[in-house]
Amino acid sequence: MVSTFSRIRVYLLILVLVIIGGTLGMMLLEGLGPLDALYFVVVTIGTVGYGDITPQTTAGRILVVVLILAGVGAFVGVFANAIETLLERAERRERLRKIHMLIGVFFSEVGTDLLGRIARIDPSAAEIRNELVVTAEWTPQEFARLRKRLNTYPFRVDGNRVDLESWRTLIRERRALFITLLENPVLFEHETFTDLLQAFFHLTDELLHRGDLSRIPPADRAHLVSDLERGYALLVQEWVSYMEWMKEHYPYLFSLAMRTNPFDEAASVVIRQ
Repeated sequence: MVSTFSRIRVYLLILVLVIIGGTLGMMLLEGLGPLDALYFVVVTIGTVGYGDITPQTTAGRILVVVLILAGVGAFVGVFANAIETLLERAERRERLRKIHMLIGVFFSEVGTDLLGRIARIDPSAAEIRNELVVTAEWTPQEFARLRKRLNTYPFRVDGNRVDLESWRTLIRERRALFITLLENPVLFEHETFTDLLQAFFHLTDELLHRGDLSRIPPADRAHLVSDLERGYALLVQEWVSYMEWMKEHYPYLFSLAMRTNPFDEAASVVIRQ
């Protein structure tokens, strides 16, 4: 499907060609000077038609018909598609706002808690913890640097420290939230967040389909830990994107997120300065 912006470029190209061709044609057929020829073409295409300049030859009149049919159509096409583009951008901004509101609900209700719990059993967390302490002075370049760093981070957890029963209880209590968010069509546009929800929803199903988690074989436990690690990687990356969005659009929410940063061991919700 051709995008609105692509259609604008096509119509604009046609309009420019019509103006140039019409100007040259009026100069050759009607003997007008460059400025008068351009003026005549523009007022014709713009449907203004002052009548102060009119074609005197048959060929000139035919050219005017072509200008009206092609030029006016192209002019209207550029204008209409420009308006459509502005409306689409406004709608997209509104959709993004709603998407991030839902992401905010997720992190407020469960996401930040999940991050804190997983980070505590990540044996390599010390390597990256300081890099995840986001501050108010961060620039887009620093967020980009952090994403690049996360692409090489292993995202592992100590399987011996994973209390599967505790995780089953925690996620089961939040299962309704996962379902509600997954059912929201607005989030379909945000594939990475949908992948995150699906990862933890899958982990929930895996845990709920088992009986006594303390008696499962090592291979099965390793499988569950692997599911948790996959969710961990998606969770951290989505959290970084959410922090960047809040910093740009909602400074007061960003302030609270900094003071409850699950990777900042010195974080405190209480403002002391």
